[in-house]
Amino acid sequence: MNAETRTQGSYWLQTAPRGEPAPQPSGDITVEVAVIGGGIAGLSTAWELVRQGREVAVLEADRIAAGVTGHTTAKLSAQHTLVYDHLRRTRGPEGARLYARSQTAAIEHAAGIVDELGIDCEWEEASAFTYAEDRRRVGELRAEAEAAREAGLPADFVTESELPFPIAGAVRVTNQVQFHPCKYLLALAGDLRRRGGAVYEGTRVVGLSEGEPCVLRTDAGVSVRADEVVVATHYPVFDRALLFTRLSPRRELVVAGTIEEERAPRDMHITPEQSTRSVRSAPYRDGTRLLVVTGEHITPGTADVEERFARLSAWAGDRFEGFTVTHRWATQDNDSTDSVPLVGPMRAGSDHTYVATGFGGWGLSGGIMAGRLISDLVHGREVEWAGLYDPRRLGTVVREGATFLKNQAKVGRHFLGDRLSSVTRPLTPEDVPRGEGAVVRVGARHCAVHRDEKGELRAVSARCTHLGCLVAFNRAEQAWECPCHGSRFAPDGSILQGPAVRPLERRDIGSRDT
Repeated sequence: MNAETRTQGSYWLQTAPRGEPAPQPSGDITVEVAVIGGGIAGLSTAWELVRQGREVAVLEADRIAAGVTGHTTAKLSAQHTLVYDHLRRTRGPEGARLYARSQTAAIEHAAGIVDELGIDCEWEEASAFTYAEDRRRVGELRAEAEAAREAGLPADFVTESELPFPIAGAVRVTNQVQFHPCKYLLALAGDLRRRGGAVYEGTRVVGLSEGEPCVLRTDAGVSVRADEVVVATHYPVFDRALLFTRLSPRRELVVAGTIEEERAPRDMHITPEQSTRSVRSAPYRDGTRLLVVTGEHITPGTADVEERFARLSAWAGDRFEGFTVTHRWATQDNDSTDSVPLVGPMRAGSDHTYVATGFGGWGLSGGIMAGRLISDLVHGREVEWAGLYDPRRLGTVVREGATFLKNQAKVGRHFLGDRLSSVTRPLTPEDVPRGEGAVVRVGARHCAVHRDEKGELRAVSARCTHLGCLVAFNRAEQAWECPCHGSRFAPDGSILQGPAVRPLERRDIGSRDT
């Protein structure tokens, strides 16, 4: 990979037909339903509600379809690596069946929407494979194939694939889909507007008062009154139910590039080995396809991302002859402690506030499922899998215990350990090289100091404005990241990704009082 062939940024965002940003609200507004977040979960929910006659406003802090959904691998599949054997053991056969039915119904629903609206989103049916190269994992794969088949998926165990390297075995699920997520969502948003729904971009919601009605407050001081509120911000920006204790953020890297059409895989492949490797291809140009390779799962702010990008690119180049990198980007998702998304009423007593989060890397089918589920709940309709996804679900303490404790221990290590390491290995602003950032002690406070390529320093508070963990610098993406709950900030402290709703405060590193 070299500078001439690499384009920083998501291929999906670069090739989506996007117009001028939608305006912010010009004043206070009142709607029946306010949806916070313009990704696939938020827009799917809003579209379902508008189609059923509700007055809806979508409030997006940046641009719609430009966050996590715009940086996905774009697989629309009910085969989620090795989830079904796990569900069979923790939720029983019925839990696994409901999961499979709900995810499959989401894919079928999306297919109907594509046909109904005539969306040109590069829709391609494909089989989904979860494979392993290590023969010691064959038993695990056989169990997963059996569990997925019992759950109702068209699944089987195979020992061959179209991959250009040998595998020990794989779970194959047929009749799955890959597509262009941004083209799909922008078409959905266009139809939402035509049906009378409102979309506001550049509108960050920073306050929520639950009641009848609920009242939202934006960073521009605008109030939004709504009978119902849906928090679809990926990681909940409002968390009265302490869902952050049941979510673990992870960052995932993506490289994409050209490959000769005859060498490109037409199915979708993923392995849990080697810190995950996920492969698919997409339409590109005559004679070539775009190979999209995902992997290197890391906790935000805890790894040398540049080195991890190089490792992922080298793996793709070694395994796929003629692969030439053209794009690279990163995405982020949250794993729930019991491997099932949290979709439904935010907490006990939340009669008018809903949440959708914890999709574990499978947010496309999960987001479409969430849109239908929340719409049905708002209208008082029963859904057979509502209990499976309910954030208030009982019994999770027992099922989640070990993972819950592990997550909290990790957060504790960062909350306390990062502070201690900054004392035992002190830095000064002068120690920060160009293009880098570091947490330093200036006076009595921790400062996040960044030096740009011109040599100019800027400093902000190193305490994440969500819950106060110390941020760390991601050199490859030039961002401050919180390892506890995944908030991300630009070098100047402005918010790139929640759950934080306030920027990092600026610091004057010329003063010992900072």
